[in-house]
Amino acid sequence: MNSHPWGLNWRISVPKSLALLAVALLQPIALTGCFSPEPIQPQAIQTEFPSGWNNVAVGGGGYVTGLYLHPQVPNLGYIRTDMGGFYRWDPTDTRWIPLTDRFTRSESGYYGGEALALDPNHPDRVYIAAGKYLWAEPGTIFKSSDRGQTWVQSDLRLPMGGNEELRGAGNRLVVSPHDSNLLLFGSRQNGLWRSIDAGMTWNPVPGFPTPSDSKIGILAIAFDPNRANQIYANVYGDRLYESTDGGTTWNPLANSPSHAFKLAVASDSTLYVTHAQGVSKYLQESWQDITPPQNHFRRLIGRETPPFNGLSIHPQNPQELIVSHGETTRTQLYHSRDGGVTWTEKKSQINNTVPWWPDEYFSNHLSALEFDPIVPGRVWLSDWYGVWKTDNFNENRPVWTNYTQGHEQVVTFDLVSPPTGALLLSAVADVEGFYHSRLDQIPPQRFGSERDSFQETYSLDYAAQSPQHLVRVGGDRWNSRYGGATSADGGLTWQRFSQFPEEMMPMRVAVSATNPQQFVVTLSENQGIQTQDNGRSWQQVKGLPDSMKGPWKWSQPLAADSVNGNRFYYYQDGRVYQSQDGGLSFAPTNQNLPESDWYFLKTMPGVEGEVWVSLNEHGLHRSPDGGESFFKVTGVERAYLFAFGKSAPGKEVPALYLYGQVVNQPESIFWSPDLGETWIDIGESEIPIGNQPNVMEASKQQFGLVFIGTNGRGIYYRAIGDE
Repeated sequence: MNSHPWGLNWRISVPKSLALLAVALLQPIALTGCFSPEPIQPQAIQTEFPSGWNNVAVGGGGYVTGLYLHPQVPNLGYIRTDMGGFYRWDPTDTRWIPLTDRFTRSESGYYGGEALALDPNHPDRVYIAAGKYLWAEPGTIFKSSDRGQTWVQSDLRLPMGGNEELRGAGNRLVVSPHDSNLLLFGSRQNGLWRSIDAGMTWNPVPGFPTPSDSKIGILAIAFDPNRANQIYANVYGDRLYESTDGGTTWNPLANSPSHAFKLAVASDSTLYVTHAQGVSKYLQESWQDITPPQNHFRRLIGRETPPFNGLSIHPQNPQELIVSHGETTRTQLYHSRDGGVTWTEKKSQINNTVPWWPDEYFSNHLSALEFDPIVPGRVWLSDWYGVWKTDNFNENRPVWTNYTQGHEQVVTFDLVSPPTGALLLSAVADVEGFYHSRLDQIPPQRFGSERDSFQETYSLDYAAQSPQHLVRVGGDRWNSRYGGATSADGGLTWQRFSQFPEEMMPMRVAVSATNPQQFVVTLSENQGIQTQDNGRSWQQVKGLPDSMKGPWKWSQPLAADSVNGNRFYYYQDGRVYQSQDGGLSFAPTNQNLPESDWYFLKTMPGVEGEVWVSLNEHGLHRSPDGGESFFKVTGVERAYLFAFGKSAPGKEVPALYLYGQVVNQPESIFWSPDLGETWIDIGESEIPIGNQPNVMEASKQQFGLVFIGTNGRGIYYRAIGDE
């Protein structure tokens, strides 16, 4: 969830010149005060763990862009997400079962949910269009004949954008209710595609109009349930088209909406459409505006206007429908029993089962709204954070309950596991970060309070010799407001920096091992800054190159020595820099390492001057002398991520963990009891943790407990010590 769900582009303003930096350092931003007015009451620290790889329980936190209910089978439902894959509903355990976790790191694009389709006549069949970004590797369509347990890949290869603009609208992939062999797929850039062999081979439909908007393209398709050859399709920014011969030829629908979002055809063949200007229906070659008559609706065309989006027709009553009109954090639901002649706005009550979700998360950027086809009075909806359901929709104020168990979708920026206190602290996108006493229970709250918090946290660190003292940096990217906070109680409460350079995005933080008030912060596309008084005043760091551009970078170039409080280290472009004055100035100590665009520099716990750098395909490198000389760890062919953890029983050196490749073995996850002389595979082929893994950490309290954060599938953990 790394951009606005309706496609808004948010720009970061970062001063570049040293003069501007000096001015910025003198201008505090108004972000003072305590984050947590009431201290978190931590759960008892977990000491027993399940086998294998599991998700750390966070509770949703990612955009559910589509919701699908099978018309014939009770409780058979699916969701797609923008960058966290696809899930099936388990009604027995009331949880979501991930269906695409077998995709590997090289297949990470398939965690982008472009579309999903159910076969109305074959309940076990489900199709997904998987592809995360238009600029990345092409997406494809997969077919499952066992409700998503296994997948077969089709021959289609096209750019797809599960995490691109208007990802929470439309329905691009459909199965004919009259012929299970006939499927249609509307692409963003490559026109309309048709399959006549149940989704295994695809051909373009010749003559279909070229999309006027190459980022959106064909947004929605719908079959008429009564007439086998009648189909509708929406070309976003153009108009609707219809086919009367099963999708072979198409003609424009006169006077149709130009910016439609959802299409649905009722059992009486009425076509309903939500669009940027309202709600319309089409029957017998005539359009009718049925927009709920409220004066505050903004009838403007454009993807930046919160649209009428959600649309569902009651499966037993073609005159009953519900629609949604959304404004970022407030979505109205409207119910009609007479085909849109009259409407009732449905007020809601919230039964929130996730303690850190504020009530305004309900229907925030609503993406789908569906009558349950089997259970009367039951309605489902999906939004920017998860899935909600009510069983009393027909009452005046239906009660909505959220169901997030199993749906873990946060994007991680950083993880730390200190030797005391929390088992884990997580820095994440959009929902800030968490203190985790337990890994199997949702945290009681975010780092910040409901009224005073960062949008996200980009980096965390603790003082190695005083680990209850932590620092984190982050901010509100949407408003270019940044800063950081310190904690003196292991992350239970936080105090904001009293000042921070205005409109400068912090990227990484490293805290002195012996002086918790002294730390270094790197800035996006700029040089670093240093404080010696807990963020009350700042000095510019000398000797470092400008940092990478944030926030969507995960490499870790900065670390503090774990023993010597005056030493800090930094890697960039094949060079290692060292500071011996508490981070005020750096100088190159080694210029002979390979260059890499994916790198992590870390210091070994408890050993002064022990610096390690992973350089992806260039392997893992170790320095015993503060970065002056390095040697490559033998046998490591690829070091994608690595981490140090508590020593194995009987060992003095830390346990070493690696996400990468060692000699004579495929890419996997490994651990070593002897700093890389031997490696033990702890990966699982069924859960390769393939959704762009971006950070690795290991427990300093519990031997064998290792964590991997991802770009949309939350945080995974495994406890090898209990296996």
